[in-house]
Amino acid sequence: MSTILRTPDAIKSEVQNRYGRIADENLQKAVASSCCGPSSASSCCSTDSSGSCGSPLYFGEDLGDLPDNIVSGSLGCGNPQAIAALQAGEVVLDLGSGGGLDVLLAARQVGPTGFVYGVDMTDKMLELARANAANIGAKNVEFRKGELESLPLADDTVDVIISNCVVNLSPEKSDALSEAYRVLKPGGRLAISDIVVDGDLSGFPVSEAQIRAGLSWAGCIAGALTIDQFTHLLDTAGFTEIDIAIQHRYNLDDFLGELPAELKSLDPAVVQELVGRFTSSAIRAKKAA
Repeated sequence: MSTILRTPDAIKSEVQNRYGRIADENLQKAVASSCCGPSSASSCCSTDSSGSCGSPLYFGEDLGDLPDNIVSGSLGCGNPQAIAALQAGEVVLDLGSGGGLDVLLAARQVGPTGFVYGVDMTDKMLELARANAANIGAKNVEFRKGELESLPLADDTVDVIISNCVVNLSPEKSDALSEAYRVLKPGGRLAISDIVVDGDLSGFPVSEAQIRAGLSWAGCIAGALTIDQFTHLLDTAGFTEIDIAIQHRYNLDDFLGELPAELKSLDPAVVQELVGRFTSSAIRAKKAA
């Protein structure tokens, strides 16, 4: 199995290209589905069958009045709405806001006295998110272009940061978490869903470097931190009350589209043990008041 050198710029380009294509597909669906206006029921649009539909992750949320192209455009690994406990009047930031589902759900929770920013580095995703916000008449939202490692917000701006499977896409996670800490108000909180590794990736017939080289960064897997690494970076950035709780442990079916042939050729029990170390987790932390 060859080792591929991935520079930060190459990783960002890989991520932008993949999610730009997905956004473009959803933009075309939105244009084609003229029934999906602000007052339309979600059932008027076709459901995405590509596996990107985010609705199963939002079992506790009311998605009934959102057009299907907004829901099916969600590519996350969890539901940050369920762990953020948003309150009316709060200012929220969604890191890597994509098509805008989490921003729009958060906007409803914080109400007209609150506000939600979405930051994404992909132009097509920003175009899609803005179109989705306009489609449902959301007023208390704003989408800005930017990278996690250099957020386009001032210091001490937001009460809560949410994110859905995006920090793992950053090739410079220390900078991303430091930026998150910077823009939070004193006493603010981080409440994100992300993929993390339970334990480590040692003890397999192939090295960790080979495993990560064979996996996709854009598929949210290759860049996943271990729980200990994530905890350390949060602590180094200044966060307190750090808690990482496993919500879903992945199985082989979850990884069928991402595993390279070299990993699939290993003993099935070994492959299952490998993928089982990847988890979708709820990550919470606070900035001291």
